[in-house]
Amino acid sequence: MSVVLSPIVSEFETNEQEAQYNQWFRAKVQEAMGSKQPRLPHDAAMAKVQTLLEERRKARASSPLV
Repeated sequence: MSVVLSPIVSEFETNEQEAQYNQWFRAKVQEAMGSKQPRLPHDAAMAKVQTLLEERRKARASSPLV
């Protein structure tokens, strides 16, 4: 039986949803930890994100409002 959780206590509606998410998340973490792809240092990752954000800001500023 599904127990409904309070939105103040949990972002999930039921214990089952939380358990499914936790299982999915742990699998993703294990996959990432076992990956043979080269690691990206934090500073390099943040630089990529900043570049992408700046490109989107410029594109948004130059596009007409809908």
